[in-house]
Amino acid sequence: QVQLVESGGGLVQPGGSLRLSCAASGSIRKINDMGWYRQAPGNERELVEAITSNVMTNYADSVKGRFTISRDNAKNTVYLQMNSLKSEDTAVYYCNVAGFRYNWVRFDSWGQGTQVTVSS
Repeated sequence: QVQLVESGGGLVQPGGSLRLSCAASGSIRKINDMGWYRQAPGNERELVEAITSNVMTNYADSVKGRFTISRDNAKNTVYLQMNSLKSEDTAVYYCNVAGFRYNWVRFDSWGQGTQVTVSS
């Protein structure tokens, strides 16, 4: 099994910053894609930003220039640096990690979610 543990959410004022972390552990041979998604009340889950093993990134237009994704392969960890936060960024943020286990079986795991609230 592959487990994901997220941290870093919380309450922040508009214009503030937060850094989310997601560490993967368990039977992992190789991690390919890592990403962050979010879901606000009444909305569907949407991609925020993702990063491949070749460090190619894909992001939502709404976070361009404000959010930055990065990964530490030695720690099997993905980060999301969020700057200039807006009220519309308020949501539960989920990390997603996909790759292969030691037996070369694919995995696609989700974190438990961390709440980000942007409010004055």
